[in-house]
Amino acid sequence: MKILVINNLLEEKHIELIKEKAASFGAETFFYNEESQIPQSNFDADIIYGFAPSIVNSSKKLKWLCLPWAGVDSIMKAGYFANEDCLLTNSAGAYGVSIAEHMIATALVMMRRLNEFFEESRNGLWLSPRPQKSLKNSRITVLGTGDIGTNFAKRARAFEPASLVGVCRSGKSSATVYDKVLPVSQLDSILPETDLLAMSLPATPETKGLLSRERLELLPKGAYIINVGRGSAIDEEALADRLESGDLAGAALDVFQTEPLPAGHRLWKTKNLLITPHVAGNLTLAYTKDRNVEMFLEDLQNFCKGKSLHYLVDKKLGY
Repeated sequence: MKILVINNLLEEKHIELIKEKAASFGAETFFYNEESQIPQSNFDADIIYGFAPSIVNSSKKLKWLCLPWAGVDSIMKAGYFANEDCLLTNSAGAYGVSIAEHMIATALVMMRRLNEFFEESRNGLWLSPRPQKSLKNSRITVLGTGDIGTNFAKRARAFEPASLVGVCRSGKSSATVYDKVLPVSQLDSILPETDLLAMSLPATPETKGLLSRERLELLPKGAYIINVGRGSAIDEEALADRLESGDLAGAALDVFQTEPLPAGHRLWKTKNLLITPHVAGNLTLAYTKDRNVEMFLEDLQNFCKGKSLHYLVDKKLGY
């Protein structure tokens, strides 16, 4: 059995852990920083941990592709896998901590108006205090109650919100942190009661344009939005309109319909909008790297023992 690992962010300790586990099952392991380094002789790999579309698109021998990130929408295309039976797993459970901290950080920056103070201080200005808001007693709605949304909810709970409501496709969650969990079909009923809308949705046909102009208008004046899922879930023009009008107090976007966000795009100069370049997750946090590798090794053991993979992606659902 041959395993390819394509990742230039792994540390030596991670490489040694992978080598050791693979060797225990008699597997050969090859490490590369990027796909272009892979020789043709290794295009017959059984397992890929990383991103190597040229092999996935052409090899009928590939049995399992493990992506080191959470979103899989970029590869959910007909004919992407030369071997349609190739198993697909992701690393969705590795990013909750990093992205949840990003969400808390941006919520506080907006509600405490820290971005304004930072900008003023750079210009040597010492201005009077101004009205601020708090996560305490805020009505928080978490749209997407998976690993990321629930990690955020656990941290937001410590700020003593007035309510903490989850919204997801099924309307069910095993997490006890929420006051209640609603199905997406009831989203319209909770938006008027939302001071902070925290979004962490995957990109699927069902989530595309979910936060439409009509739904944005259901949010009360002074509400905030955070989106760390996929940019396709929000009508960006409608969001810009509501921010410019002052109806929304602020928004923090880490994801966009087009990435990188094009130069000259309206959002760059939209009032009260915090922009980060899709950096809420990524393999930068030490915990994220460790957990990412742990998840792969867990499923490598499952794969080699003929068991079901724990982090399997449903190709039909797209997550």
